[in-house]
Amino acid sequence: MDSEGDCPAELAIKLLDRAHNARPDKKSSVVLAHHEFEAWFLASASSLKGLHWLNEEVEDHLSPEEVQDCKGWLERWMPKEGKYSETADQPAFTARFDFDLARKARSFRKFWKELELVCQAAGEATERN
Repeated sequence: MDSEGDCPAELAIKLLDRAHNARPDKKSSVVLAHHEFEAWFLASASSLKGLHWLNEEVEDHLSPEEVQDCKGWLERWMPKEGKYSETADQPAFTARFDFDLARKARSFRKFWKELELVCQAAGEATERN
């Protein structure tokens, strides 16, 4: 989920509280991409070169979460007639972006940490059964 300009940490606390109230019997985690999910693509743009018309010259953005219009940034690296499409480009980029490069984005590091905790808990639950 995107934070869309809100503080991701503050919004995550509110959403996590709602999740706990709805399902207190389940462990929940909430991670929000800072501004836009596409910031993670900016952090790892070099791993997406040539995919869905993304220019072969594109480089990773050093401060991806400071960009206010990540979709627009991606479009600037596409041909003039190109337009970023969430429905077409986002799934393809998600399947291919480099997780190690994406760690330049603080919110992606948070996502990775939470994913590791979920996987660890699942492994421990499996060992108990």
